[in-house]
Amino acid sequence: MTMLSESPIVSLADAVSGPLADVIGADLEVPLVTGGTVRYVNLDYAASAPALRAVADQVAGLLPLYASVHRGAGYASAVCTSAYEAARTTVASFTGARDDDVVIFTRNTTDALNLLASAVPGPVVHLDIEHHANLLPWQADSARIAGARAAAARISMTRAGGTRVVPAQATLAGTLAAVRDELAAAPAALLAVTGASNVTGECLPLAELADLAHAHHARIAVDGAQLIPHRRVDLAASGIDYLAFSGHKIYAPFGAGVLVGRREWLDAAPPYLAGGGAVREVRLAATEWAASPARHEGGTPNVIGAVALAAACRFIDTLPAGDVEDHENSLADRLVAGLASLDGIRVLRLWPGEADRIGVVTFTVDGWPAQHVAQYLSAEHGIGVRDGRFCAHPLLARLTSDGSAVRASLGLGSRAADVDRLVGALAALRAHGPSWTYAGRAGSYGPAPDPRVLPEWLAGELAGPASPCTD
Repeated sequence: MTMLSESPIVSLADAVSGPLADVIGADLEVPLVTGGTVRYVNLDYAASAPALRAVADQVAGLLPLYASVHRGAGYASAVCTSAYEAARTTVASFTGARDDDVVIFTRNTTDALNLLASAVPGPVVHLDIEHHANLLPWQADSARIAGARAAAARISMTRAGGTRVVPAQATLAGTLAAVRDELAAAPAALLAVTGASNVTGECLPLAELADLAHAHHARIAVDGAQLIPHRRVDLAASGIDYLAFSGHKIYAPFGAGVLVGRREWLDAAPPYLAGGGAVREVRLAATEWAASPARHEGGTPNVIGAVALAAACRFIDTLPAGDVEDHENSLADRLVAGLASLDGIRVLRLWPGEADRIGVVTFTVDGWPAQHVAQYLSAEHGIGVRDGRFCAHPLLARLTSDGSAVRASLGLGSRAADVDRLVGALAALRAHGPSWTYAGRAGSYGPAPDPRVLPEWLAGELAGPASPCTD
């Protein structure tokens, strides 16, 4: 295996920050197709971040007391209810929520934005660079779905005018001007934007966009899935009206997400999930629904997920201001410099040099399909990256010739050695290609043969390594 330390590809200072946090799996050993094992390099934080040790400890402390929430009389139920509501308070504090904002726990960011889509009372404007979580809920069918839900609840919630898409321009300033012009052209209820692109890592100026939206009598919703693990967001200070994000992106992979924001639309909307806990009074002829957040949290809530998400928020809040940004910027700079030293590699950007960015670097390798590159990095070098279209199909079609790329993403557990391993592996690929054979199999693509074995506890459950997601 070729490592950067063995090659004069780049010359960078070795004094780059190490991990900022103890993440589970930091010293995981994985098998290689060429034999032996190597420490796993996780460069796929943007898809799902590993659990923080502090989060796992919090969950372990709660599990012996795990019980029903809100309606149980037992001591364990009282503890879980307190823990669940305390998690809501923690998330509100972490996001700088206003006193009258509501915190609603969901399954993930997609779920949170679909909930918001059912509540928006008018046209929505969004950019064409969005992740599907912040694109599909706003498409024309979502207006029909929201209207159907509203009709069933005898509430008029039609979205006259539907969804309007603003193409991102060649410059960030031009993009902001295009958003302003679209908001001025016709009334809109909501401007929905990503906080940070999950493809290019570039961040949008949210306070400026909030001002634009408010100047045209619209609210602003932010898909914070990628931004929240890397940057502090303060709703009150920035003027953001709604913020959605996922626990599994913020080092709490236990299946919870959250929507934080203004109450009025949410209290007027039909319940997102009709069921127990979402009601004040139920009669056979009619139901009186509760106010938010209970209104949209029907059924037994994910207590573990909410507590884990809150524990991650608390941990990140303990890190000195700027440390996360400095840590990831130093590693991202190292990675971009390493990639720039190699022929045939192109880093994807919308507005080079104009926008702040998080630790996400997406690139193409001339002559090599993205899926082949990702499989090679995993099989021969023990590196986990993402390949495909990253649930942002329109943006990838715009930025690449074949609509796919490779993404390396950094986080609190990333190290300089991880970056160096990736650059060294890509240098080896460019120099002499892979040392193993790869082929399509069962609708996927990977090493052929693949001698790597599954962990013993999983042996017999699956026929082989899980097929990678290429979306």
